[in-house]
Amino acid sequence: MNNHVKCVLLAGAAWGVLAGAAVAQDGEAAAQRTSANPSAATVDDIVVTARRRDEQLKDVPVAVSAISGERLEQTGATDITALQQQTPNATVQIARGSNSTLISFIRGVGQQDPLWGFEPGVGLYIDDVYVARPQGAVLDIFDIQRIEVLRGPQGTLYGRNTIGGAIKYVTKRLGQDPSLTARAEVGSYNEHNFLLSGSVPVGDTFAVGAAIASYQHDGYGKNLNTGQDQYDKDVTAYRASAEWTPNDSLFFRLAWDRVEDNSSPRHGHREVTSTDGLWHPPAGKYDTYAGIEGEQKVVTDGVSLTGEYRVNDWLTLKSISAYRSGDTKTVIDFDQTPAATLDVPAIYSDNQFTQELQALFTGDRWSGVAGLFYLDGTSSGAFDTIAGNLGLSIAASGSVDTKSFSAFADFSYNVTDRLHVSLGGRYTQDKKDASVLRLFYLGATRSPFTGGVDRPIFATRTNYKASDTFEKFTPRASISYDFSDEITGYASVGQGFKSGGWDMRGDAALVPQTVNGYKPETVTTYELGLKGSAFERRLNFASAVFYSDYKDQQITTQQVATAPAVGIASVVDNAGASTIYGFELEGSAFLTNDISANFSLGYLKNEFDKFITLVTGSPVDISDTRKPQNSPEWSAYYGMTWRGDILGGEIRVTPSLSYRSSYHLFDAPDPILDQKGYVLADASVVWIAPSKRWEVGLFGRNLTDVRYKVGGYSFPGATYNNSISGFYGPPTTYSARLTYRF
Repeated sequence: MNNHVKCVLLAGAAWGVLAGAAVAQDGEAAAQRTSANPSAATVDDIVVTARRRDEQLKDVPVAVSAISGERLEQTGATDITALQQQTPNATVQIARGSNSTLISFIRGVGQQDPLWGFEPGVGLYIDDVYVARPQGAVLDIFDIQRIEVLRGPQGTLYGRNTIGGAIKYVTKRLGQDPSLTARAEVGSYNEHNFLLSGSVPVGDTFAVGAAIASYQHDGYGKNLNTGQDQYDKDVTAYRASAEWTPNDSLFFRLAWDRVEDNSSPRHGHREVTSTDGLWHPPAGKYDTYAGIEGEQKVVTDGVSLTGEYRVNDWLTLKSISAYRSGDTKTVIDFDQTPAATLDVPAIYSDNQFTQELQALFTGDRWSGVAGLFYLDGTSSGAFDTIAGNLGLSIAASGSVDTKSFSAFADFSYNVTDRLHVSLGGRYTQDKKDASVLRLFYLGATRSPFTGGVDRPIFATRTNYKASDTFEKFTPRASISYDFSDEITGYASVGQGFKSGGWDMRGDAALVPQTVNGYKPETVTTYELGLKGSAFERRLNFASAVFYSDYKDQQITTQQVATAPAVGIASVVDNAGASTIYGFELEGSAFLTNDISANFSLGYLKNEFDKFITLVTGSPVDISDTRKPQNSPEWSAYYGMTWRGDILGGEIRVTPSLSYRSSYHLFDAPDPILDQKGYVLADASVVWIAPSKRWEVGLFGRNLTDVRYKVGGYSFPGATYNNSISGFYGPPTTYSARLTYRF
């Protein structure tokens, strides 16, 4: 691994002297190299919409990774969690106890808890449509143009809940030529994936398209108690769209998508022997002894209408209207034993309507965007905590209605041909109405909320309604300078905020202050960046150093009591403040005309400045005993692609390594659950027929079969039978893929 990290460092070592020297550029040679190795396109070739308008990656004063759909397919990526390997300082994972719920952290900022009422810290966008809830958000890779990962707070152009950054999933436009893609993939664990997508023009101005994809494989492990698969996959995804371009000034796109996840419930691996001594960790990391049974099903739907009107050469108007909904039924066994010591059946439901209006401006020396955004959404749910050792079922139920309005603008001006300044801001107002209900029922079985027998309430622990309005202005400013035609440097400062709210698990009898809710949190980031190309565009890079001030951090901790009160509940407070700093380097290099490399390197230092707890009855700062979660100090990626000719067609061979140093799954360090550093080795071989219509691919992932944790639960002690469990990333897998394109 050290040799590969050195390769990355050597590839980027030149950037420190590039700012003071103009580098000659051979456009024709670069174009030939890009054509030969499309996975290593230059920064001049990549167009992104990080600032809500089309710009070359080199000209954007934002730390943004742009990974093309072709590159993701060529490396065998199946869903957007592959971003974690190729993007510096990013955690993109499937949530614990889930198959399709997304957990994202960028530069150490995110939200691990997907419970309704909690807001994600990294915004997810599908074709500029904001996806408010993480359920069903582990999007599969098909029919996409690119994915953009915007690092650092994006509070000006993307608004609320983008304090860590934003992930933009950009699908392909249909075009005016008929197209068809058919794909079949088989692999280990009885993997069999199928994709059929296509589009057809209807006349000169109208086109329709559709896609269906099925992803299935058997479990990596077994439930040794019930015999059910563990870590299997059964997902079907649908898309349909229609595009109308009546003239050069107008464009309309109607799009629909649906994801159905029928995978088996995912339970964790018991990491320690139970208190009663009856249950030991299973030999297989993907195995469990979980006893709870029930349905696991996630369905999400979305429809959007986008319209663009090019008024004249300097003004374009854009409207994005969308509606999304989702429903989840799941069961999680926290204790990982057949006994109902800590079993949780849960039901989630959400819906949202969003409307965004944009005005995009382009002048001789200036450009910008201004707009309005509105969201009307509801998120609700119910779950039981079946606590067998206490003889109780603890039912939690509630909802949060959110109406959000914001106005934003961001403008850039070319002071000279090389000096550019940008200034923007956003005003956001979130109005929230919440209801929280928490009840005790005698008997360690499901409550009436999740399908159990109707019976009298033993105790009402929480029952309140609350409302509040959260307002914030988040500015952004940057200055950039073109040191040459190939090298651009920038300095920026930006801010983001995440709304306040109420803890849907809050137990007012155990923690009375829960009814007061928690305030918003904010992140202010200062950043210096340098990006461009060198050595006749053989080396293309983007780099950044950053410093973030994270205030009023919303932190969830667990409270467990047996006397004089009995119960288990979470506490959410604005308990923390952190200082976060680091650097990032990523890019591509044309080593020869037939060999290219992609690389990334991230360094992240994330430390609590304060961590206030009320466990002792009065405020106490315990920051010296806490460590931020999902914040590995080092992350790196290095992949090489060799292109050659064989059997009249083109072959591409891509081995790669990715590295993450040690990290914590919880703010309280835990030697049982903390993950040590690890390296993942992947490889792919893709052959493209002379006609370009047929493609054969062979893929191997996690070739050294590393076991690494991506999530966990910790309920130690005798009351909950020492329930400490871990969830693991995929083992070694192999697959073969056949694709036909027309």
